[in-house]
Amino acid sequence: MRDVSLNPIRPPATELAWLDDPAIAATLVTLTAGALRAVIAPGVGGALAAFYEITTDGPLHWLRPAAHAAFEQRDPLRMASFPLFPYCNRIRDARFEFGGGTVDLAGNDSRFAHALHGNAWRHPWQVGARSDGSVDLHFEHEPDPRVPGDWPFRYRAQQRIELRGGALCVTLSAQNLAVRPMPFGMGHHPYYPRTAQTRVYADVQAMWHADADVLPTHLGPHPAVDALREGMSPDAFDLDNNFANWTREATIAWPDEHRRLTMTADAPFDHLVVFAPANDAQLCVEPVTNTTDCFNAVGMREQVGGCVLAPGEEIAATLTWTPQRG
Repeated sequence: MRDVSLNPIRPPATELAWLDDPAIAATLVTLTAGALRAVIAPGVGGALAAFYEITTDGPLHWLRPAAHAAFEQRDPLRMASFPLFPYCNRIRDARFEFGGGTVDLAGNDSRFAHALHGNAWRHPWQVGARSDGSVDLHFEHEPDPRVPGDWPFRYRAQQRIELRGGALCVTLSAQNLAVRPMPFGMGHHPYYPRTAQTRVYADVQAMWHADADVLPTHLGPHPAVDALREGMSPDAFDLDNNFANWTREATIAWPDEHRRLTMTADAPFDHLVVFAPANDAQLCVEPVTNTTDCFNAVGMREQVGGCVLAPGEEIAATLTWTPQRG
């Protein structure tokens, strides 16, 4: 889903008008720490609706704020960021082989030809412990054989979202609740303000080239690899690609605004997706544990990512976004 116009770096306060809508506000959790604010929409896929700083000039947005329609349509794709469980990005033809059989995910969303982003983002999350600066969210999936394309493994996913140390920290965790092994991947899908001056910095080793369906074909060199190391303009290429073996640190900078946002990630967030389509408003720099179509991809595990969780096994890792001004 693509917006039709670029968001300015400092959107007018009216872009947060949904905060003044009592029906919407009642469903939100707002975290505060000094001038920083993080607004969470548990009912819309456990998504972040906004991450911004209060200034004398109005809200300074570090992530693209949610559109009002995101709440009306319960659409995480129009939020600031949303969690990805139990895999990231596309699965070719919505099926893969695992455990001696075919996992068929066809029919879970008619909008997409290939299964996309798992299923946790399509459901409301429950709110657990919370304080002024933190909140725990959880989602538990119970397979339903009556639902076409339902993920056939039972699992629990959790997010601990915190404002601490001048940063936004999100710890993602999951546990396999099934009685058999479960293939697994996770990530987060942040959108950033995009202008002509925006630059993206990341030390990556190679790029997964993709076909017309945005599915990977091979891992190899690309001019974007060097461009990212030097500070890439989102307008330089038409990207919706995975990058392998990044250093788990990336920076989105707005040099004309004298500010930058640095994202760091724990292992196993060893893969990075850059979505910077040509002639478009969107910019995503996504930390993920698996490449697109990882359950079907051919390659070494460190190139493909993802894992298999044994029954009862848990996994957890933290993502951090640190704003810097000046």
